[in-house]
Amino acid sequence: MGATAVPLVGDALMSELFVGAGAGMYAVNAQGVVIACNPRAEHLLGYAQGTLVGVNAHHAMHPHPGDGLDLPAQRSVLEDVALGKRSSGDRAVLLRADGSALQAWWSAAPLPPGAGHGTGAVVVIFQDASAQRARDGQRADRYAHSETMREQAEYDLAENAWLGELTLAMVSTLNADEALRRLVRLLVPRLADTAVIHLGESGTPERRVWAHHTPDMLPTHPSDAHSLPDAPAHTDALRRVMRGAGVQHVAPPADGFDADLLGVVEAAETLVVPLRLRATTFGALTLSRSAASPPFHEADQAVAEEVARRTALGLDNTRLHAAQADIAATLQRALLTDLPDVPGLELAAHYRPAQHAAEVGGDWYDAFPLQGSDTALVIGDVTGHDIKAASRMSELRNMLRALAVDRPEESPGQILRRLDTAQSRLALADSATTVLARLRPDGTGSWNLAWSVAGHPPPLLITADGSATYLTGGKSLLLGVRPETERPTADIRLPFGATLLLYTDGLIESRSQSLDTGMTRLRQQVTTHRHLPLTQLCAQLADELGDTRDDITLIAARTPLSNSNPAG
Repeated sequence: MGATAVPLVGDALMSELFVGAGAGMYAVNAQGVVIACNPRAEHLLGYAQGTLVGVNAHHAMHPHPGDGLDLPAQRSVLEDVALGKRSSGDRAVLLRADGSALQAWWSAAPLPPGAGHGTGAVVVIFQDASAQRARDGQRADRYAHSETMREQAEYDLAENAWLGELTLAMVSTLNADEALRRLVRLLVPRLADTAVIHLGESGTPERRVWAHHTPDMLPTHPSDAHSLPDAPAHTDALRRVMRGAGVQHVAPPADGFDADLLGVVEAAETLVVPLRLRATTFGALTLSRSAASPPFHEADQAVAEEVARRTALGLDNTRLHAAQADIAATLQRALLTDLPDVPGLELAAHYRPAQHAAEVGGDWYDAFPLQGSDTALVIGDVTGHDIKAASRMSELRNMLRALAVDRPEESPGQILRRLDTAQSRLALADSATTVLARLRPDGTGSWNLAWSVAGHPPPLLITADGSATYLTGGKSLLLGVRPETERPTADIRLPFGATLLLYTDGLIESRSQSLDTGMTRLRQQVTTHRHLPLTQLCAQLADELGDTRDDITLIAARTPLSNSNPAG
């Protein structure tokens, strides 16, 4: 049997632990001289075996000012360790025997008085922290990089959101001036202290909208634009832009005032950016910063050019829409007829296309003479806002004219009944409503009214004393729904000075009110404005009551005030 190992105890155990410890350990006396160390300490500090003892640790292992190592000075361990207390740190730098730096963490504690070292001795335990610090540095670098990337992403997101707001400001309205007013309010003060937009594709552009970072500094109404001076340098830059030049930088002269954009800002710098799309220059966007603000840098100019590009695109869309709307309105009016001159009757009609659509619609009115002294009045509406609706409206109107003139002795209901048959066989319209009325003089200055309603809002009768009544008789289904069904006709004798109003649903229906509310408001308004000439009355009703998202059509007839005054 082998010999049994005798366990180490006492001084022998402590000696083995001191020698085999994985950390560097050394002890210094009160003067800072190393009096003991383990091999690990000598290895970490680059000393040969047995040469570290006797070295003054404070002078040899701690950086000092002026030693040329560009390391922060450190207090000695003896200064940091008070009697009876421990001290530690994780950012120490110790100098190796060759003068190189060792990044270390350390812990120090005073030794109790004992044989051979007297009082004031300190034991120091340390370890190489270079790898850990390198990892910490890398981690810090990665964190700093990620923070930079996060901040950049947040900035880019905010910038894109802001540009989205600018785009929305331009496309959410078809009114160019309103869109531009919204735009300059978003530009100030984020991009400039003052923003102005000039428009005009030729010659000298006109100042249209402006904004200043100080509230109430500038006039708000376009009519006051003449009171805002243009600086010569800015005017020259505008001319260059309108002739095809790119972004113009306007620097202030020595007195700092001539470059002043609107006579209120002593500009440090001004940018004049063309509002240009393809070969068309719509105008210019002028941005100015005061002397208290930082000058424009390259990124600011890039943003300004992007804003100008989006503005030009919005202006081009607005222009194209306006041109299409004008063509549509012209075509629609060409499909409508002139009113006949009827002795003893005042006639008027009004048509207003939807303001937010560049399309022709299915609304129509008509008035034409029948046999004898009779006069036919028609109002109608074909579903849709497109060329198809306008085309079918024209076919339906012309067919109704032909049927009414062909058999003038028939009642309005009988004529609409024959129109039902024609529509079912010829597909004149998918869905249409109409009112056909006949006005017949009775020879005494009075007029008789006969009418038939096919799915349309009822006629409104207003008397001279202000009474307004919807004529609910003669009502039946939409055109073409049941061609075989007879259509009723209602008739009344019109009093002197009475006004008959026929209209389409755009006057009384909208998303913001019910049909009943719209009809009540119409009755109230015609009572208030009944004394107006018919042309003014129709226009007034369209302006005050109509839904701008729908076509509005009215036709009205007014009887004379008495049999002695047939003109009324």
